[in-house]
Amino acid sequence: MAGDSEPESEVFEITDFTTASEWERFISKIEEVLNDWKLIGISSGKPLEKGVYTTGAWEEKLDEISFADFKFSITHHYLVQEPSDKDGKEELVEDALPLPMQDLLCMNNDFPPRAHCLVRWYGLREFVVIAPAANNDAVLSESKCNLLLSSISIALGNTGCQVPLFVQIHHKWRRMYVGECQGPGVRTDFEMVHLRKVPNQYTHLSGLLDIFKSKIGCPLTPLPPVSMAIRLTYVLQDWQQYFWPQQPPDIDALVGGEVGGLEFGKLPFGACEDPISELHLATTWPHLTEGIIVDNDVYSDLDPVQAPQWSVRVRKADNPQCLLGDFLTEFFKLCRRKESTDEILGRSAFEEEGKEVADITHALSKLTEPAPVPIHKLSVTNMVHSAKKKIRKHRGVDESPLNNEVLNTILLFLFPDAADKLADGFESRTSASAGNNPPPENEDYNLFSQFKSAPSDSLTYKLALCLCMINFYHGGVKGVAHLWQEFVLEMRYRWENNYLIPGLANGPPDLRCCLLHQKLQMLNCCIERKKARDEGKKGSVFDRSPGGTSGDNLDKEKEVGKSWESWSDSEEEFFECLSDTEDLKGNGQENGKKGGAKEGNKEPANIKPEGRLHPHGKLTLLHPGEPLYIPITQEPAPMTEDLLEEQSEVLAKLGTSAEGAHLRARMQSACLLSDMESFKAANPGCCLEDFVRWYSPRDYIEEEVVDEKGNIVIKGELSARMKIPSNMWVEAWETAKPVPARRQKRLFDDTREAEKVLHYLAVQKPADLARHLLPCIIHAAVLKVKEEEAVEDISSVKKIIKQIISHSSKVLRFPNPEDKKLEEIIAQIMSVEAIIARARSLKAKFGVEKCENEDEKEDLQRFVNCLLEQPEVSVLGAGRGPAGSIIHKLFVSAQRVSAVPPLDEELRRSGSSEERRLNTGAVSDFPLPTGREVILRTTVPRPAPYSKPLPQRMYSVLTKEDFRLAGAFSADTTFF
Repeated sequence: MAGDSEPESEVFEITDFTTASEWERFISKIEEVLNDWKLIGISSGKPLEKGVYTTGAWEEKLDEISFADFKFSITHHYLVQEPSDKDGKEELVEDALPLPMQDLLCMNNDFPPRAHCLVRWYGLREFVVIAPAANNDAVLSESKCNLLLSSISIALGNTGCQVPLFVQIHHKWRRMYVGECQGPGVRTDFEMVHLRKVPNQYTHLSGLLDIFKSKIGCPLTPLPPVSMAIRLTYVLQDWQQYFWPQQPPDIDALVGGEVGGLEFGKLPFGACEDPISELHLATTWPHLTEGIIVDNDVYSDLDPVQAPQWSVRVRKADNPQCLLGDFLTEFFKLCRRKESTDEILGRSAFEEEGKEVADITHALSKLTEPAPVPIHKLSVTNMVHSAKKKIRKHRGVDESPLNNEVLNTILLFLFPDAADKLADGFESRTSASAGNNPPPENEDYNLFSQFKSAPSDSLTYKLALCLCMINFYHGGVKGVAHLWQEFVLEMRYRWENNYLIPGLANGPPDLRCCLLHQKLQMLNCCIERKKARDEGKKGSVFDRSPGGTSGDNLDKEKEVGKSWESWSDSEEEFFECLSDTEDLKGNGQENGKKGGAKEGNKEPANIKPEGRLHPHGKLTLLHPGEPLYIPITQEPAPMTEDLLEEQSEVLAKLGTSAEGAHLRARMQSACLLSDMESFKAANPGCCLEDFVRWYSPRDYIEEEVVDEKGNIVIKGELSARMKIPSNMWVEAWETAKPVPARRQKRLFDDTREAEKVLHYLAVQKPADLARHLLPCIIHAAVLKVKEEEAVEDISSVKKIIKQIISHSSKVLRFPNPEDKKLEEIIAQIMSVEAIIARARSLKAKFGVEKCENEDEKEDLQRFVNCLLEQPEVSVLGAGRGPAGSIIHKLFVSAQRVSAVPPLDEELRRSGSSEERRLNTGAVSDFPLPTGREVILRTTVPRPAPYSKPLPQRMYSVLTKEDFRLAGAFSADTTFF
């Protein structure tokens, strides 16, 4: 056995000396990736259209390979193009150059404004880049560079791939690439030079031509003509001050109302600094032939004014300070504050004076004393001074965050009904202020329902704007806390003195609005009920139509039947009121036990009817045959969303048991019981069927039957659900006493609800307040942006505003939205403000509004809009067009303003050749070009005179601190 096992172990220990090295594995991996990406074989495509590098879509594929333990990323960059219909024919063309070599000579896409650097330098539509995977890794040594270059050369040769393959060498910030492209019998080498200091002979065209020709080394004489494309870029930085229209707000004139754009109730808008920092003018000579122009160290024909093509791009200021954005950001910071109002302002200003020595017996004084005489004049000033007095009791006199003038201005803005201090009747003022105008039915107004904020003409909305302005200009969080305290004091003052709150829609709380707005509406409902009760008046009543009401659906129209007698919730009072009906109730219940449902539910007809509104019309009581009267009923209690949520939680906790379901039904039937009692009081002798016929007609089924005499009669009965044993309606009917609405216990206890609202308002921290009102501020900001955009009419801004509205609707609809999402909304609004500010800056600089010629004005407006939306815009007519002449004047004025002696010194330091060329006067209106780009192209045979003529290209860029040469030199490899 041992002998048999030895050969097996020897097999596994055999060493294969033909195993591939790390270098071979690396090459194999490159080939594998090229195969996976289907880059093998002849590349084909349509000729490139003009500008396609900018307008077309670029995509990339990414993979990772490694050389031993050193990782590289390999990326395929390509322009997305429709497949060509002539692919088959193109493949048949003999000696066709690979597509990348054809691209080297294409002049349709020189100097693309937004593209990969290799696209700009070589004009390629497709290429593959191998670079170190880690940002801090770099291939520095020459031997490693050569090894990588050899690797890609072998991989291209093995696969037959015609896509150029580049390797990134040196540090990544230098953007140094070497590469190769192979075709049948041809090869193009991509080489690069990158220098910090520019040699003097390469600062002009003649020196670049010399190096290009020497590099080609063409054996032919004379050399074929070299095609040239030249671009000079000039930068304008020194804008004149009058070109920036935005004036900083005058804070001192705020209260005096001298500044129309910065008032309480309006958000500011615009940038405080110029949002356009630089204008870059690119003057281009796209098609020049060698010998047409002269550009050397002595003289230059390159006059920017005479350039056939001008294009402009603007550089935007990084995060320009904008007023609306600052307002939103500062207000949002309030949401993160932790302090309460009392901690910010000191001891609570809600404490009444002398509270320390107050006797507890005074707590009941308001119940026994007669109602106070109504005050016929509402004075905000008096209320403010009393509040100030309480605040000063615990602080220094001059420590109040808001001075009286600012505070009075705000309070009069919030409560315009208090502005009239003349002795004319207060009743007319309150009635006018309480009833709001019908809301305008437009999209902007109804935004509040999407944002869950508040209508733009409401008190809540105005309060949000005032708090936002105070937070920014008048004391920050202390000013906010102070105003909120005064606001809550005003709410209590109005509650105690029966003054309706202005700027709130009538009716129950609107659940589409924010919770704070709902609370104020609830307080207004309480004031309205209390006012009607204190004046001994009944509320407005209206008919409750039986049609359309079914089953347990109790959200029907209600009649208000309140009176001053029901002001208290005391059970003893109602016991006395109902004592005369106890025996009647007993009789009714006994009858109910003896008789059936129909007979037992009948009420004695000898009770005096009370609380009638008006006869129903057609209906009569089934048994006495008297007309059926619609009773005066109590209005259901208004609810805010937090109360509804609380109620639903309580009902849900009762569980699903029979007992829980029964208890839940009883809790939900309080309104039903009240209506039954009102109905019984208005219709003595009625039965449950009578009530159902009015209250829920679909639960009373009528059908035609033939009686004993053969006559057709209509017979009615309750629906099946009403006949279920222990039905809640039957139980409630048996329990109900004939009590008119005015003597019933209140369904809505306005005193308790008002105190709950006032307490809720009093305990709000500034952070809670900011959270409540942030939707209103975002709502106001969106309206402001829409208003400003309407003036400028920028299509891209319209799209962003729609996105903001859509995004905000999703985020703000739910309680407690995430801070990150709110910050995104604010950032979107700030970006729109910056775009509009840039548009205004450019319009001012190009004098769009001052232009008298309508056609030129439209052209300039279109030009400004394109500058905002596109990376680079061509100037129609170059330097001779309307936009070009304005740009020329801007440069001329900037040159005149700049100091001449320092400029001369700068030129002397930069070299005599530049100074001499400036002194020629050809470019005197413009500064020295910031960037010089030159593309040289030719087609020559290399390396021998009898070789195939192949494309040669060299790109040069010269800036103040950078000089780069990127060459693509092709050679015939058939015999070499």
